[in-house]
Amino acid sequence: MLQLYNWSRFPWYRQSVPVELIPLPLSVSERQGSFLLGPTTVIVATGPALASAWLLHDVLHTATGHAMPVVPDAAGAPAITVLVDGETTDAFPSTAAERYHLAINEDHVTIHAAQPAGATRAVQTVRQLLPADALRAAPVLTEPVTLPCLTIDDEPRFAWRGLMLDVARHFQPKEFLLRLIDLAALHRLNVLHLHLTDDQGWRLEVPSWPKLTQIGAWRSETVLGHARDQLGFDGTPHGGYYTIADLKEVVAYARARHITVVPEVDLPGHVRSALAAYPELGNTGTTQPVATTFGVFEQILAPTDEALRFARDVFDVVVDIFDSPFIHIGGDECPRTEWQQSAAARARADELGLPGVEFLQSWFTAQFAQHLRQHGRRVIGWDEILDGGAPDDAVISVWREFGIAAKALAAGHDVIVAPQEAVYLDFYASPGPAEPLHIHGNLPLETIAEFDPVPASPDDRTDGAGHRAPGAVLGVQAQLWTEYLPTPREVEYAAFPRLAAVAEMAWASMDNRRAQPVTERLTTHLTRLDALGVNYRPPAGPHPWQSGGTGARARFDHR
Repeated sequence: MLQLYNWSRFPWYRQSVPVELIPLPLSVSERQGSFLLGPTTVIVATGPALASAWLLHDVLHTATGHAMPVVPDAAGAPAITVLVDGETTDAFPSTAAERYHLAINEDHVTIHAAQPAGATRAVQTVRQLLPADALRAAPVLTEPVTLPCLTIDDEPRFAWRGLMLDVARHFQPKEFLLRLIDLAALHRLNVLHLHLTDDQGWRLEVPSWPKLTQIGAWRSETVLGHARDQLGFDGTPHGGYYTIADLKEVVAYARARHITVVPEVDLPGHVRSALAAYPELGNTGTTQPVATTFGVFEQILAPTDEALRFARDVFDVVVDIFDSPFIHIGGDECPRTEWQQSAAARARADELGLPGVEFLQSWFTAQFAQHLRQHGRRVIGWDEILDGGAPDDAVISVWREFGIAAKALAAGHDVIVAPQEAVYLDFYASPGPAEPLHIHGNLPLETIAEFDPVPASPDDRTDGAGHRAPGAVLGVQAQLWTEYLPTPREVEYAAFPRLAAVAEMAWASMDNRRAQPVTERLTTHLTRLDALGVNYRPPAGPHPWQSGGTGARARFDHR
């Protein structure tokens, strides 16, 4: 009988192939031999396994040049069988839904999962078991391509394993979103969170509010260097937006890889781009341009029925495009200055029976949640929405500090762990002067590799605030804010290889992570990223000529 070894029980145990997988599987047993991926190989699948089987077909065709047909029966041919035998569901996947068994023998390969999501995760593991050059866009290997004989039983630690990309500060082309989905899938991430709106740009087409993209999607120029240094402006217009068809394409592409695209429309703060298009939605009625620098701006939505109608119209478009059961409403960094100075805002707070204007954001949040609830969706907000009270069913993205996670859980909220100190990939990768310009902070890969995203267990009840049961940690999410990441190559340089460590944090158990540190498997993984053309930051650090830490944006390329 084949013995499966859990690496956490044997920290001394090293294997040539499985140890190089990122993220680390739950358990692996390696055997002698290999399975040949040849011209007679077939992929056997029916019913709910077909989508994963065709995804595997595309992977192996690109790797080998052989078009391995997807058939209902092997008929004696060497086969890869993809079996999905549980009830399928359209809900956000659970860890059980992503469980899979992969067995590679010399004469047969089996992928077995209860849900299609699990089979799709197994396909990504197969990709990593291929030679690195097999990940290139066309076949380049001259020798036969094989898979090593082994058995893997695997499932993720967390159901939510996400990456947030800010496309508002610097617009990123749709083609890069598709590429990022592929890279996320390779690392078995399952959420792409798109930050679609902010002071510096509105990136979502809303047909009933056309000026959002006619005016709000464009700024006249962008600050040079870091905003705090006041070095001037580049004089170059910047902008862009996604059409409804663009975003539906992104959602469908992600869905085929069992990745959920979670949209964020940031309200009621961070709305300079919306107010540039429709100043009547603000508190002063005066027109200010789309922001050309970065930071926190005082301009926010007025607490009016018209502003609520605007938000509801936008959310109606959002729920039509995105199939995510979660909609992110932002809610971070919302100054109250304009409300405090506005007689109309103070009167609205009195009319609503609020103790003061500082509670108007909680009122906005409750209205957004109620509207989205009618669409069968659940709101997510940055942790500021806890101030003044958040709706009971709101999910909290904890970003300011990890300690807030325990408070949110104790208050009964489900939590996405996304704190600056552990998963903000727009922070510097080291304190060295040769690092390209980033926003601030210092987040080396080693810090990510050691971080445990589960806070201490919350109390069974909150102290007097309704005695709600504690919430759950849904998972982990990395952030890529793009104030200082203007192009896809700069986004990739900030993301990789640190995102690989985040993916491991979200997938693997702490015992396995400690037994087999991700830093020990990076060398092999970087050959995969090389084959995929990823502009990652070398673990040894940038070259001295890549200096960008003190001013203007640097040119940087790891090759």
